[in-house]
Amino acid sequence: MDPGTIAIIVIVVVLVVIIASSAIKVFPEYQRGVIFRLGRINPPKGPGIFLIIPVVDRVVRVDLRTITMDVPSQEVITKDNVPVKVNAVVYFRVIDPSKSVIEVQNYVMATSQIAQTTLRSVLGQSDLDHLLTERDKLNTRLQEIIDEQTDPWGVKVSIVEIKDVEIPGGMQRAMARQAEAERERRAKVIAAEGEFQASERLQQAAAVLSRTPAAIQLRYLQTLAEIATEKSSTTVFPIPIDLIEPFLKRHQTPEKTD
Repeated sequence: MDPGTIAIIVIVVVLVVIIASSAIKVFPEYQRGVIFRLGRINPPKGPGIFLIIPVVDRVVRVDLRTITMDVPSQEVITKDNVPVKVNAVVYFRVIDPSKSVIEVQNYVMATSQIAQTTLRSVLGQSDLDHLLTERDKLNTRLQEIIDEQTDPWGVKVSIVEIKDVEIPGGMQRAMARQAEAERERRAKVIAAEGEFQASERLQQAAAVLSRTPAAIQLRYLQTLAEIATEKSSTTVFPIPIDLIEPFLKRHQTPEKTD
């Protein structure tokens, strides 16, 4: 062969190899290929190996894995006019590769913008107490609204979680004073309830003792035993008059009669 023929053969072989390598595509399990043939969309292909027509077909890779996206901190005015800063996290994934390519230019950026505007809108309709105590309900509402708006793009929003709520310093001090006052109120109520229950028990005990005189004597002896155990140099024994009255009558001198 002359050198010209050899050169042509080499060029042809190289072109065949290049075309073959560009025609063979291999996608992993978590990716799909959206194919545009002369500008028209074809059904997605993958995972695994598949062939395309070079120059005629254009392949767009779409990742089907769940994406974790942080929503930047948003300044929100609550329903009761309290300024707060709130950030959140959104979990979403593509469920329709074709829609995610042809219905929106950048589904990740679009989902982020929708999440930010929805976060401000929903939290602006809630008061501060609702924001702090019923966060689960707000998370569910945010997920439903964002998922409804991203559904035409073939994007499924599975979870939306409010992460941090930053409250102004003055409001934090006011909430601390309110919490302290609430704790003091509960302590006073509990103490009053305890005194009320103790007074009822004392009333019942007094009624029992009044019906049983022997119980009074037993209680008296028990009190003496308790006093005897105390470390004191002086012990006072209170003696009821009823106990010594018989002795007083016995030693009392009878009156003389004329």
